[in-house]
Amino acid sequence: MTSNPDSAAHDQPDNCASIDQEAYAWVMRFASGQASETDIGALQRWSRQDPAHAEAFRRISQTWKGLGELRLNERGAPRPLAAPVARRMGRRAFLGGAVAASAAGAAVLVARPPLGLWPSLSELAADYRTATGEQRQVVLADNTSIDMNTQTSIAIRSSEDGGSGIDLISGEAVFSAPAQSSGQFAVHAANGRIVANDARFNVRYQDNGVCVTCLKGEVRIEQGSAMLSLSPQRQAVYSDRGISSVMVADPAHVTAWQEGVVIFQLTPVSEVVTEVNRYRSGKIILTNQQLGRRLFNARLRIANIDLVVSRIEQVFGARATTLPGGITLLG
Repeated sequence: MTSNPDSAAHDQPDNCASIDQEAYAWVMRFASGQASETDIGALQRWSRQDPAHAEAFRRISQTWKGLGELRLNERGAPRPLAAPVARRMGRRAFLGGAVAASAAGAAVLVARPPLGLWPSLSELAADYRTATGEQRQVVLADNTSIDMNTQTSIAIRSSEDGGSGIDLISGEAVFSAPAQSSGQFAVHAANGRIVANDARFNVRYQDNGVCVTCLKGEVRIEQGSAMLSLSPQRQAVYSDRGISSVMVADPAHVTAWQEGVVIFQLTPVSEVVTEVNRYRSGKIILTNQQLGRRLFNARLRIANIDLVVSRIEQVFGARATTLPGGITLLG
């Protein structure tokens, strides 16, 4: 069978449709968060069975890209998708040799998954990782405890000064580091690190930077030659632009997720959508920039996080369109 989708569809339409159905089944499993580690190997084997399988994943990945780039047209209506929505790509589809027929495109999609619908390669290499909506606690050998929030990946490392430390690859966690005589505890995230000894602090690493909040004791942010110390109830953000000034933070608000709650206080809807997407399968995509600038207040249980869509509809007169795979267009 040729890897050209048009030729395959012409020669063997039934088989091509079957392949698309199987690919769609995979995406439903991974997008719903129900896939297990065993499914990774099964998906690899399925992709290696026939080059047409790999080609289907390449084609479907372009659909996801088109969906992720959805924007408003001049009249404020969503622009058409680049390909039918029904064709979708499963998480982790490009691990190992799963898509040898489209390796170049696979490398991009492993490193930067469209819409964040499956973990990146670095996240899959983590020592500990939480799935969407999952929280867990990890206790290291030195009794440092790490409370991991949803979609968080960490890797254990040895600090240069003889203490312990981790790489926060992505996500958010509360670190409780006891006093250490052998050295300090360090969290490495993006292009900086947070150093502590006998302290408790929250670190959130997202695309726009790393937010550090001191909850107890004292922590120090180090980025290149720049350093900044934080005392309790103080917060700072660092990114490629450097370290921000110190801000006052409400610890109860910052760590509300540990109580199973998310709090929005005069939060732009665009930021609300970004936050909610961390806790639910699929994706909410904002299609109205004006709506994204509106300010929203709410206190929601994470277990009922999907209620935010109906709340936004009610408060702002917005309209939600639900698509397969947990995709919701909100505008």
